[in-house]
Amino acid sequence: MNTVPTRRQLLLGTAAASLLALAGCASPQIADYAAEKPVLDLREYFNGKIEAHGVFRDRNGLVKRRFVVAMDCRWDGDDGVLDEQFVYSDGERQRRVWRLKHLGDGRYSGRADDVVGVADGSARGNAFRWQYTLRLPVDGKEYEVQFDDWMYLIDDRVMLNHATMSKFGIKLGEVQLSFHRPR
Repeated sequence: MNTVPTRRQLLLGTAAASLLALAGCASPQIADYAAEKPVLDLREYFNGKIEAHGVFRDRNGLVKRRFVVAMDCRWDGDDGVLDEQFVYSDGERQRRVWRLKHLGDGRYSGRADDVVGVADGSARGNAFRWQYTLRLPVDGKEYEVQFDDWMYLIDDRVMLNHATMSKFGIKLGEVQLSFHRPR
């Protein structure tokens, strides 16, 4: 009996090991949170006044900007408006108005003036994943960067947000936010 593996066996073994390695590196999916509580309904949480506090970290983890966001949110059926007023630690002010649409089954779409095309989102359990391309002004120029936004409802008042910013698949930085609804 020959115990030396054939070339075909080596190739199949290498391919199987590569697939297992890739499966181990798979990123979380929104379905992974389906059983988590409390259940997040964006139409309930983002309704009324909300305050958020956040930071932007560069790719090395250094905090480059801090900010506060005052939000005025309202829904009319499946159509929502999230009016965000940003105040940054350097004094800059910015406004973004999201126009959201509930598409059913936890799915949402959204538009804003500085968003390229349509944002796509899904909610399951206590989590919401939101993906979009944002036109970001930097030093007098605009860059289109991709956001992969994850939100996690902690309780009826607090939601945490973690977003990864990238361009051409290269991570540029991260945004972390804590949303708070008043009592």
